[in-house]
Amino acid sequence: MPESRTPGAGSGLSGFGLPTAAAMAGPDGRSPIKRNSLREQIADALREEMMAGRLAAGRNFTVKEIAELYGVSATPAREALVDLAAQGLLRAEHHRGFTVPEFGWHDFVEIFEARALLTDSAIRQLLVRPAGYDWSRLPSLRRRATAATQASRAGQLDVLVGCDLRFWQEASALLGNARIADYLGWLRVQSWMFAAPFLRAVDDLGGVCWDRHGDLVDRIEAQDVAGAQRVVNDYNLFTLELLARLTGQSVESVPVLGLLRGQRPPEPVRAPAEPAVAGPAAAAPAGQPAVGPGIGLGRVPLPRFVPPGRFGRPLRLPRPESGEPAPGR
Repeated sequence: MPESRTPGAGSGLSGFGLPTAAAMAGPDGRSPIKRNSLREQIADALREEMMAGRLAAGRNFTVKEIAELYGVSATPAREALVDLAAQGLLRAEHHRGFTVPEFGWHDFVEIFEARALLTDSAIRQLLVRPAGYDWSRLPSLRRRATAATQASRAGQLDVLVGCDLRFWQEASALLGNARIADYLGWLRVQSWMFAAPFLRAVDDLGGVCWDRHGDLVDRIEAQDVAGAQRVVNDYNLFTLELLARLTGQSVESVPVLGLLRGQRPPEPVRAPAEPAVAGPAAAAPAGQPAVGPGIGLGRVPLPRFVPPGRFGRPLRLPRPESGEPAPGR
C-alpha cells in the first residue's frame, strides 16, 4: 500500500495512506471538517479511502488512531466507525478495533447482479411513469457525468471513485425513491472496494475505465428507454469483463450475463391446455372458494418452515389445519 501522502505523518499512521489532519487543513491551517457533521464527514472520508483501495482489505485500526488522524475527539470517530460497520463496510473485532473486510469474486458477482437488476428496473420506469422522475436533477447529473468522464479518461482513480459514486447516486435519485438510491449507492461502494486494488495495479489507467456517463444522460433526457438500457448494459458488461480479465475469472457463470448481452430468456415449457370451463371461473369443490384464472395461490399449502436468510432468524409458520396461532414479531 502506498505511504501516507503527507510528509511527516504521525507514527503508526503512515501505512494507512489516509490524509492526516494537517493534510486536510485549509489555507488558514484549519481542518475543513465542520463541527456539526464530524460523524458523517469522517465516515464519508473513510468510505472513499476504501473505495479507492488506499485503505486495503485486512487493514486494522482503532478509534484512537482514526481520532488522531483527523484531529477530532474519540466520540465522532467511534460513531463514524460504528456506522460503517453497521453498513458492512467495516468489521468490528473485540479488543482489536475495526478491520476492512475482503470481498472476493463470489461477493462481487452477488453485488453486481443485484446492482444490474435494480438499475435495469429503474431505467424501465422511464417508460411506465416518466412524470414520476425528478427532472430538476438533470443539470446536476450532467455536471457529475462530465466530472466522472474526465477522471476516467485521465486515469485518475482517486478522483474517479468519488465522481462515479456521486453520478450514479444522482441518477438513482431521479426516481424520487431515496431507499433505492441509498441501496444502489451501498452496492456501488462495495463494488469499488473489490475493484480498486486490481485497478491500482494497472500501470496506466487512462482510458481503461468506462467513460460514457454523458451518453446515458442524453438517453435519459430524451426519455429513450431502449437507448438508456443499451448504455447501462454496455456499462455493466464492460465493467464485468474488465474485472474478469484483471482477476483471472470467467464471466460465463454470471447469472445476469444474458440480460447484459440482450439475450431473451427461453420460453417456458407449457403444459397442454385444459378444456375451457364456462363462466368466469372454474367451479370449486364444495366448501372451497372459487379461484380465478392464474396461479391459484389459495391452493398452495403454506410451508412449515422458512429457511433463515442473512438478515433474519428462522420463521416457523403455523399449519392452517393445526389451529396454531400466528407467531408474533
